[in-house]
Amino acid sequence: MKPIVIAHRGASAYLPEHTLPCVAAAHALGADYIEQDIVLSRDGVPMVLHDIYLESTTNVAQQFPGRGRDDGRFYAIDFDLTELKTLSVHERVDADKSPVFDGRFPVVDLQLRIPTLSEEIILIEGLNKSRGMSTGYYIEMKAPAFHAAAGLDIARATIDVLEAAGLHRESAAVFFQCFDPETLRYLKHDLDTPLPLIQLMGDNSWEEPPGVDFDFMGTEQGLDEVATYADGIGPWIPQLFKVDGLTPSQLVGAAHARGLLVHAYTLRADSLESGFEDFAALHQGVFLDAGIDGVFSDFPDITRRFIDAHFNV
Repeated sequence: MKPIVIAHRGASAYLPEHTLPCVAAAHALGADYIEQDIVLSRDGVPMVLHDIYLESTTNVAQQFPGRGRDDGRFYAIDFDLTELKTLSVHERVDADKSPVFDGRFPVVDLQLRIPTLSEEIILIEGLNKSRGMSTGYYIEMKAPAFHAAAGLDIARATIDVLEAAGLHRESAAVFFQCFDPETLRYLKHDLDTPLPLIQLMGDNSWEEPPGVDFDFMGTEQGLDEVATYADGIGPWIPQLFKVDGLTPSQLVGAAHARGLLVHAYTLRADSLESGFEDFAALHQGVFLDAGIDGVFSDFPDITRRFIDAHFNV
């Protein structure tokens, strides 16, 4: 089967991430799925935003001075929908306000807004109709325990939006992903979702979420456990290879032996994984050598061209 292209936060190499223009670009550039990272507003509305805080991609410090917490960060959950909709989204910046990716879209104010999940669904469904496409949704629930501590159920809130849009059904082109295995179990066993679930795999040093052992998760026994509640894994690209960074590890084969899909993250032409001389070599490594089933790409057009050139199915 031909691997899938998942536009990482939209066509994020070309426009500010998760904005509606960025989503429209990803649709036009041939993504099979477009990623939606979900955080909740104070009033429980699912917003498409990568971080639980706002200052890296918006003008929140200028718009709401004094609303930061003691750690200096401005958390989306401290603002209601009306307030969040006043913020202007810009290209991602570091703490010193310099762009994370210097060669990407300039850090300028275009009055782009944080979309709600409902708004993004309206856009993608509209483009699917007008362009005769069937581009799907790849939804990640961010920091479920953080939201639960504030009395909010991010999984339930996300499903409510999908149900209202007629997308919470087995035939819908929707994946759920999360780093937290307990949230995936909750989705499967308590919320009874028919949608496929992907267990994201991080590095233990990230401590996201705390207490989850991703090293164990990648072992034979760990994958046996994942297969009891998930339909696939979402590894970090370095986890696909041995310590030399080039020779495929056993992870993909072991996952496939258990019937698990493998959707890896993230392909970036301007931030190559060590060991690969160029973006084409990285594409060959993940698809032809490691044998993954799909990938998150900041450059969905380049990844689309590679897959179409190398896979005829």
